[in-house]
Amino acid sequence: MLEGAGTEKEPLLPARTAGRGHPHRGTFGAGDCPDPAASCTVEDAAGAAHDLYINQAVVFIEDAIQYRSINHRVDSKSLWLYRWYYSKICQWVLSLTITLILALAFIETPSSLTITSDVRYRGTAWEPPCGLTESIELLCFLVFIADVSGKSYLIGWEEFQKTKWLLAYILTLVVSLIDWTVSLSFSCTETVRIRRILRPFFLLQNSSMMKKTLKCINSTLPEMASVVLLLAVHLCLFTMFGMLLFARSKDKQQDKEWVGYFHNLPDSLTSLLVLLTTANNPDVMIPAYSKNRAYSIFFILFTVLGNLFLMNLLTAIIYNQFRGYLLKSVQSSLLRRRLGIRAAFEVLCSLKECPVSTNELCVNVNTLLQVLQKVEMDFCCKQAILRTVRSCPHGILSAALFQKLFDELDKDPVKQHPPTPEYQSPFLQKVQFAFGHHFFGYLGNVVALANIVSICVILVMDADKQLSERDDYFLGAINCFFILYYLLEMLLKILAMGFKRYISYPSNRFDGFLTVILLVLEVSTFAVYGFPHPGWRPEIMGLLSLWDMVRLVNMLIVFRFLRIIPNMKFMALVASTLLDLVKNLRAFAGLLVVVFYAFAITGIVLFKGAVVPMGNISVVNATSGNSTLQCGTYEQLEYWPNNFDDFAAAVVTLWDIMVVNNWQVFLDAFSRYSSPWSKVYFVAWWLISSVIWVNLFVALLLENFIHKWDRHSHRQSLSEIEYQTTVELMFRDVLEEPTEEELMEKLHQHPHLQLCR
Repeated sequence: MLEGAGTEKEPLLPARTAGRGHPHRGTFGAGDCPDPAASCTVEDAAGAAHDLYINQAVVFIEDAIQYRSINHRVDSKSLWLYRWYYSKICQWVLSLTITLILALAFIETPSSLTITSDVRYRGTAWEPPCGLTESIELLCFLVFIADVSGKSYLIGWEEFQKTKWLLAYILTLVVSLIDWTVSLSFSCTETVRIRRILRPFFLLQNSSMMKKTLKCINSTLPEMASVVLLLAVHLCLFTMFGMLLFARSKDKQQDKEWVGYFHNLPDSLTSLLVLLTTANNPDVMIPAYSKNRAYSIFFILFTVLGNLFLMNLLTAIIYNQFRGYLLKSVQSSLLRRRLGIRAAFEVLCSLKECPVSTNELCVNVNTLLQVLQKVEMDFCCKQAILRTVRSCPHGILSAALFQKLFDELDKDPVKQHPPTPEYQSPFLQKVQFAFGHHFFGYLGNVVALANIVSICVILVMDADKQLSERDDYFLGAINCFFILYYLLEMLLKILAMGFKRYISYPSNRFDGFLTVILLVLEVSTFAVYGFPHPGWRPEIMGLLSLWDMVRLVNMLIVFRFLRIIPNMKFMALVASTLLDLVKNLRAFAGLLVVVFYAFAITGIVLFKGAVVPMGNISVVNATSGNSTLQCGTYEQLEYWPNNFDDFAAAVVTLWDIMVVNNWQVFLDAFSRYSSPWSKVYFVAWWLISSVIWVNLFVALLLENFIHKWDRHSHRQSLSEIEYQTTVELMFRDVLEEPTEEELMEKLHQHPHLQLCR
């Protein structure tokens, strides 16, 4: 039974005295001892209270570092459990458990452990025996039960009742365990397993950013629904017009449009829905257009109104709703950080270690140093804070100074590059100046470009030659020359910069690593096939032929050309923006994984075994009623690997449909192989993945890029500053600092922390 907020057995923040607002020092009487027979001195009680306050401050600061909520139990046992729960090992175990239970879909029935998913060539997959994957599931469920139990206890019963995610977590576990029991009772022969569809919830509930994103999507649904409804009206109206325009006539030659696309209401809706994505344009228009050019107006109007206006209007609405999403998220994170730091300050003030003459709340520097030694945080950041604390002139910190001290958390230290070596020889100094200059790097980029151009020229010349006619002499000689130059360039840079400074730059590590690999491959090629000479032709010797070796070397050379990115200002800005997006949009990638997983499992339940290879032509004919394969059909295009017979194949099939290229082929095929109602599944997937998620991704990409692009001209060079700003500091000019009243109001609302001022 979870305990309520009022069941804490140890003091938190005792009542404060009147006047300055200082709290009384927490003391225990003899009756406060758990065992009345034990000798409990005032000093022991004071020491226990001191340790409790220190540990509370440590946890609050760690909450601020990780942007966690501080609304949790703060007695000594709960603090120990809390720190243990958020330790790296526990979080790693939880993440591993989530990954493991999601990955079970690849090996459990139907297994994805085959070379190909093509129904014509796929062999018999290995199926795990009953009880194997179920045992792994049970272990995962036990971890999740421990996880939800720990979370529920730490936040307390009152907060637990308000947390819908935890309630849903428990409900998901209960349903999963019931389904797991049913599965074992049927000896793993049941076809539908509800718990498989529920597995993505474990990933969703473990990410606060994914939950925030889902909440924002939910708030945007009314606006998106209005546009989707308008799209539906647009689609229905033009469907009616189309069925009237292309009605059946006596001339069969002129009825191609009716037969192919407007035969009945479902076919008409499907044809125009696919046209909305331009996947079947101009195919859907050609039969009518060849009859009368005026019919093109119908299809052009439909595409302009639907695709160019309404679909882009949907993108605009999503962007407008999410334009401030990242800013709101950063603002919320800033409030959590400030609240955690202020809570730590209030706790430490309870120790009453400031001079009596002080008229405001303050924290003793030595106490803060004791706290910082226990806090788990970045080493460089901790050292910077410790240096600032030790240089405090008065030995005490006010609330403002305490808060400003932890502004270091918003900074990410830039790695300081080692100094260049100092040579005494004038010749070496000239060499260092020449090859350490940035112009030498530009020369290397020009040489790399020349290497790429030479490879392209030779590949174009040899494109139509047979293997027996190909002579790799020129390509081998050119590669040898350029690789020697790359090696010389690397050695000269190391001489000019010093080895430690050279490897401190990521671009140099990338450059040097590829140069070493190229050198090893080139030496291996010479050792096996000899030096380049006229008539140097590919032969199979060892693992790779000469042509394979040359191709591998050339691919690495092309990849090495990416070294030019740091030297081009705007290209480097775009590349850095993309890297930042990878970090900032992980929540959206996680949501896509959740949706992919749920739809893939649903697709397996609905369409497993539906696609039949052409060897069993009678089944196909029975479904389609036509033994002739038309151009552009699933069978004629040989889309056989795209099916829902296992999880991996289902994921790839969903990806192909999300891209919407030729997705009408899947609509037609699965409606013939299974049921016409299968179109509902694929249209739902198109709406969620291609319409909502892709537009959401575009909106957030624009917001991130615009913010960074607008600020790049105002940023100082990294060589001039000690710290590189993070996402939080990128929005520093528009973020609102929480007020004193707001922070204190939040602290007074804490369910387990009682403040008396």
